[in-house]
Amino acid sequence: MSLLLGFSLGIGLLLGMLGGGGSVLMVPMLVYLVGMPAKTAMATSLVVVGVTSAIAMLGHARGGRVCWKTGALFALAGMAGSYGGGRLAAFVSGTILLLLFGVIMLATAIAMLRGRKAEPAEGAAAHQALCPLRLPILPILFDGVAVGTLTGLVGAGGGFLVVPALNLLGGLPMRAAVGTSLLVVALQSFSALAGYASHVELDLHVTSLVATATIAGSLVGGRLSQRGSPAKLRRGFGAFVAMVGAYLLYRELTPAVVADIAELAQRHHEYLWGVLTVIGAALLLRLRSLLRYWSEGADGPQLPRHGKLR
Repeated sequence: MSLLLGFSLGIGLLLGMLGGGGSVLMVPMLVYLVGMPAKTAMATSLVVVGVTSAIAMLGHARGGRVCWKTGALFALAGMAGSYGGGRLAAFVSGTILLLLFGVIMLATAIAMLRGRKAEPAEGAAAHQALCPLRLPILPILFDGVAVGTLTGLVGAGGGFLVVPALNLLGGLPMRAAVGTSLLVVALQSFSALAGYASHVELDLHVTSLVATATIAGSLVGGRLSQRGSPAKLRRGFGAFVAMVGAYLLYRELTPAVVADIAELAQRHHEYLWGVLTVIGAALLLRLRSLLRYWSEGADGPQLPRHGKLR
């Protein structure tokens, strides 16, 4: 138990120091260290991520870095998707969910290694509205449902997906995207937990201990974040997450699992083509958003002083 609390405290420290990404280690810790079934670990992770994100959001809200209108719009779509993802998890084997989680870990590692876009200088930031008044509603709704479904399915926080979506699609400066993402992640986590509650039973004692240790660690990490180089720490941790994700895939992707997936695809090829079609459509829409972002310049959509997107 002391080892579990130590790891939870460490994850909280990373969350507080990095502002996100640390929770991606929660599910592997609960599965391989505690021996929890995959789906129970994912539901437990949702509780911890949701509560920790909600508490971390308070500091950003006091600093005026939470865009409530944009966050509410994204969160409503994300909650619908995450609830559906949590319910859908009942029909997917724990092994497949862990494999999908391993892929998400690698995506998280890539995002952390690439780093975040630099914040504008203080003088420039003073003349830039944090929260735009006009929102691209359809792209935000689509991305919210897509991100919510994926994170709800595997029990991940998904901040590494929500932050760029708010930055690129919502037109939020990075400092506002980070604060607003905590609102979105908290609401999505609780919604996904409601989906999991229909088919998973939590160990309340373990969940409360892990959540308490993670929250305590995040508060300490928030104070420590002012020291050292967060960029170097983020890159180092990203490399560690990549190794853990690769190990998870190596451990779970056995020849028997590959054979089962191949047999399932052969027996239900129409579903496979349907999934590939949906993924292709999502990639095309994301490519369209990126092309629009690049065409407007490296700094993204510019916001005049009255706060409306051009």
